[in-house]
Amino acid sequence: MYDARVSMRNLVAASVLALVMIGCNPSANSGSDQDTASKSDQSAVVAAGSLAADFKLQDLSGNTVSLSSMRGKVIFLNIWATWCGPCREEMPSMETLFQDLKHNPDFVVVAVSVDRKGRAVVAPYVEKNGFHFTVLLDPDNQISESYNVSGVPESFIIDRKGRIVAHHMGAFDWSRSDVKDALMALIDAKDV
Repeated sequence: MYDARVSMRNLVAASVLALVMIGCNPSANSGSDQDTASKSDQSAVVAAGSLAADFKLQDLSGNTVSLSSMRGKVIFLNIWATWCGPCREEMPSMETLFQDLKHNPDFVVVAVSVDRKGRAVVAPYVEKNGFHFTVLLDPDNQISESYNVSGVPESFIIDRKGRIVAHHMGAFDWSRSDVKDALMALIDAKDV
């Protein structure tokens, strides 16, 4: 009975998060009506409940980080590039989300840069803007194929079991209280 209740809470938390992300417009000035239409058309590309593809990428210090090493945590995974205007627009809200939840050991923010020049352009950008969340480098753009990414930014919320529970295309205000509340509900739904 307990497992059923925990699984139901996890399902409810994931559903609330998905509704928050789908029901809200991306942050102002982030795209056209065409962008919004393609977002809704493409949001089914990675179905809720799909197992997130594992990856091994280097962080800015040269350490190898894998998705599987974060199993058991709720993961906010963002695919971005320094040259991408909407990415630059949403990253301060990602930093706010990170700062608000960084003391929770069951949550992690991971931003994967697909910049071809890798560390040479990403490290100065991250330092200049004061971002403190985990940044990984994917100059060969391997993650885009694994996650069917059609453009940047694209974000995925992955639950403790490694399942994708929400997917958003385009810039978004991740500092919103309803997003944080939904993420906290997902974090609190410990089913692993």
